[in-house]
Amino acid sequence: MVKSSVTRDAFRGLFAFYAAKAHHDKKFEGEHSLLKLFRSSQDIPDSLLELWSDRTEVLGAEMVGEMIAPRTRQVTNGGAHYDHASDFLHVLLKEMERHKH
Repeated sequence: MVKSSVTRDAFRGLFAFYAAKAHHDKKFEGEHSLLKLFRSSQDIPDSLLELWSDRTEVLGAEMVGEMIAPRTRQVTNGGAHYDHASDFLHVLLKEMERHKH
């Protein structure tokens, strides 16, 4: 049985969603930062996406959503800056690892 993993487009969609929200809220610098992450997410290594998928499956969508929302708010409000989507994902994966136990 093949284990399903999150698709790159599904992960990229998270950044697109939060960028649209930032645009709606007139937080244009945050929107720009999230769109930068959206563009760079095309280059996230498959191994990171697989790890993300595994941890999401273990923790559940609700808990993962509770981890993502504050991080994206930080980006939107200028409180956090990531050069690449994989940097953002590394931070999330570390947090997910702490909650896994």
